[in-house]
Formats: sequence, structure tokens, C-alpha cells
Amino acid sequence: MGPNGETVGIVSTGDALRLAQEADLDLVEIAPMGRPPVCKLMDYGKFKYENAQKAREARRNQTNTVIKEMKLRPKIDSHDYETKKGHVVRFLRQGDKVKITIMFRGREQHRPELGFRLLQKLAEDVTDLGFVESSPKQDGRNMTMVIGPHKKKSEAKAEVKAEKVERAAALEAERAEEHAERSAGRAAPGPKKARGRSENLDPEIEA
Repeated sequence: MGPNGETVGIVSTGDALRLAQEADLDLVEIAPMGRPPVCKLMDYGKFKYENAQKAREARRNQTNTVIKEMKLRPKIDSHDYETKKGHVVRFLRQGDKVKITIMFRGREQHRPELGFRLLQKLAEDVTDLGFVESSPKQDGRNMTMVIGPHKKKSEAKAEVKAEKVERAAALEAERAEEHAERSAGRAAPGPKKARGRSENLDPEIEA
């Protein structure tokens, strides 16, 4: 094969090497098991570099599936619930799946509807960020449910990074404004009080 993918035909090894030398390219065997083997004229150094760049880009865009876990009790109080929900929200915003586990103890095991209602409430509270990927199911003393994020990991990371940059810019602008106000205050002092003629409070002494 030629450098642009065109078919050259079957040639001897010597002729193939001569063509490569005339074109100032390398003769690279790309299908050694072929009959006859298939070779291509190319810039091998450039070929290796481009392949390395593609592999690096693929690794950068690869999303690693991470499953976070959050454990709750079926009779959790409202304050603890809000705290746990906050963690779930943070995980989903980061693009991670969340496994919610309701832990039953003692007589609570005979009231699975408590856990089901709690999982249902949590799913509804975070519906803007995630969806129920695995419906609630009983697993011994526990009931589990998996919530998946609407956004991919790479998209979530990009959004978090953009938010950080935006907050940093706003903070820098606020600091610059405060500095400008302080500088203006020092540069423009208030008007001085006119110094008048001193008055003598003792009528016995002439001014």
C-alpha cells in the first residue's frame, strides 16, 4: 500500500524497500499473516506519535464507574435525612452512582414498607440529578436501591471545574473592588477645618 492508502500491488521486498527509500518513508508490515503479507509506506515516527496521542485522549475521556454507598435507618429523623440527602446530591453532581442501603433492626424487619417509602422519597428529592437505575429490593436485613446520575462523569467534572473557575473569578473581582475602594478613600481625604483666629478667654489679657 502507498502512503495514501492506494494499492501498489504485489512487489518483491527489494522493490518495496526501493519505493520506500525514494519516497523518504518507512516500509511497515501491517498484516504479517496475510498471503502475501501486506506492507505500507508511511512515516513510522509520525504514525507512532499519532497513535500515542489517540490513546492518551481515549484514556482522558474514559469514564470510570464509581458507586458510592449511603446507609440510612428506616426511622431516620429529618435532620439526619437532609444530611444524607446532601451527600447523595454531591455524589450525583460528580457523576457517580449511589447505592442507597436501608438497614433494618429487630422488629423493623417486619415493616419493609418503611424502607420502601424512604427510598421512594429520596429518589423523588433528587430526581433532577439522578434516576432509579435499580429498583428497591430486599436483601436480608437490608433494602437497597441504586440511583444513577443523569450526566456522565466527564460532563460532571467539566461543570464542577467551570463552577470553581467562576467562583474564583467572582472572588477576585470582589477583592479588586474592595482594594479600589480602599485606595480611593486614602487618595481623597476629607476637607480640613479652616483654622480661625484664636480667641482669648481672659478679658484681663489683651489679645
